[in-house]
Amino acid sequence: MDTTLLLKLLTLLAIFYALTCSSASDHLVDVSKLEMFVDELPQMPRILGYNVLDGVPKSKSLKIGMFKKKWKFHRDLPPTAVYAYGLTKHTATVPGPTIEAHYGVDTHVRWQNNLPPKHILPWDPTIPTAVTNSTKGVPTVVHLHGGIHEPESDGNANSWFIAKFKERGPTWTKKTYHYPNNQHPGNLWYHDHAMGLTRVNLLAGLIGAYIIRHPSLEEPLGLPRGDEFDRPLIVFDRSFRTDGSIYMNFTGNNPSIHPQWQPEYFGDAIIVNGKAWPRLTVRRRKYRFRIINASNARFFKFFFTSGLRFTHVASDSAYIESPVTTNETLVGPSEITDIVVDFSKSRSNVAILANDAAYPYPSGDPVNEANGKVMKFIILPDQELDTSRIPKRLIRYPAADLSSVSHTRYIAMYEYASDIDEPTHLYLNGKPYEAPATETPKEGSTEVWYVINLTEDNHPLHVHLGLFKVLDQTELVEGKLDEFKECMMKINDAVKCHVDKYARGKKVEVPPHEKGWKNVFKMMPGYVTKIVVRFSYIHINGSYGFDATTEPGYVYHCHILDHEDNAMMRPLKVIK
Repeated sequence: MDTTLLLKLLTLLAIFYALTCSSASDHLVDVSKLEMFVDELPQMPRILGYNVLDGVPKSKSLKIGMFKKKWKFHRDLPPTAVYAYGLTKHTATVPGPTIEAHYGVDTHVRWQNNLPPKHILPWDPTIPTAVTNSTKGVPTVVHLHGGIHEPESDGNANSWFIAKFKERGPTWTKKTYHYPNNQHPGNLWYHDHAMGLTRVNLLAGLIGAYIIRHPSLEEPLGLPRGDEFDRPLIVFDRSFRTDGSIYMNFTGNNPSIHPQWQPEYFGDAIIVNGKAWPRLTVRRRKYRFRIINASNARFFKFFFTSGLRFTHVASDSAYIESPVTTNETLVGPSEITDIVVDFSKSRSNVAILANDAAYPYPSGDPVNEANGKVMKFIILPDQELDTSRIPKRLIRYPAADLSSVSHTRYIAMYEYASDIDEPTHLYLNGKPYEAPATETPKEGSTEVWYVINLTEDNHPLHVHLGLFKVLDQTELVEGKLDEFKECMMKINDAVKCHVDKYARGKKVEVPPHEKGWKNVFKMMPGYVTKIVVRFSYIHINGSYGFDATTEPGYVYHCHILDHEDNAMMRPLKVIK
């Protein structure tokens, strides 16, 4: 069938689907009537990404499937149809199993698509989308977020495939992905990355944690460890219908342009490890929590209502140099904050982890009772003997070497609107994803990027393969700022549009716990954020050990999934 004709047919079907299902919103669950803290916090299954032979870790091959199944998000909700990762359908979970890898030991994963022909959620064919020739099958592809690996294993958006690999995207190359785990120890997560379907596939449940451990380096630190005291917490938001199904809008904000797409998804209930507002009984001692924000668009500003504090030990996939203690922490979509909480310092037997981030962030609606609570900790009364500690020094990596910078780039963020002033799409540097790559760093190089946010939203920018440090954030001054925006929209040349003339406002200090090496950071609206990006390992000198210049390359993008799906993503092509 002709591609244009197919897209027109799909668009008509999407509009018809929206019209026939528009009454679904009348059957939303009123989450204010759901009792909080009635479900225990689940511990997700653990899968070792390595074998042990005579005490020595060895390479391992895994087969992890994606299955449609039912999942209970709350005691009083009916079971929900989800997509779940697991070794089998019976053991599959939302989030998926935590994969624990060993530094320097290869993990091979064959991601198997066992999903049915029709998606459980609505999707929009008018945005760039993975569309099968038969219009049957759910396209998926897995990206290991924060991983340093070959392009063929990066989960390129066009490397999607359907069940049994019957259809494959234009950049698909292999069935089994190779993760060498030669990078520094830290926190990663895996999730779907299919073109135009990332937001719906993650909403359906395709997310999971991945940890790279380096025992000889980490154990001397003395941080809390073991399954009970070292826990991943994957946090996200969802809305539900009264039949238990996940609610997603059927009608777009510009239905004549995009029948279904809306600029951000915000759910009414806060989910942690697959349960709405769970509870966890803890001892009076230190616990380590690796918190992943797996929301489509929601930012979280976490704090404890009881006054307990967070001690940060890592951010995204890398340890920071020294612990940093804060009363609250802002975590954007896809960011990971790695913290220690000492419950022995609590004056009460209860601690509520809460949220105070407006949505959309930073200038949207204030939180309410439902999305302002995250989970409850019940603290046992007896004091515990705690042999764990928080060291004065963690892991020190080389500083960003500005003297070796080989290239300076300007990355501008744009949002485009319709005649009724509703968003239609978002671009980086004024270009769609399909345009030829303009960001072409050399392997082993260091670059400086100035990220210019010309929108009203805070955009978490994620760079595949590379790691970066945030150097400063400078406000674009008012006055003739519209003149600068107009110039940028026309020619997208920050130098010719005299960005230095406008980027002379106040500077915002980078939070101390976010001054380490990161793979995603929150780009403030109306600011220029300067980052130094390194396309090599941060802990050793030497090559990656794989060819980073092969096809299909890498990408960088906004990690608000609704933005990413609607063109706020660009290719990143490493060259020799």
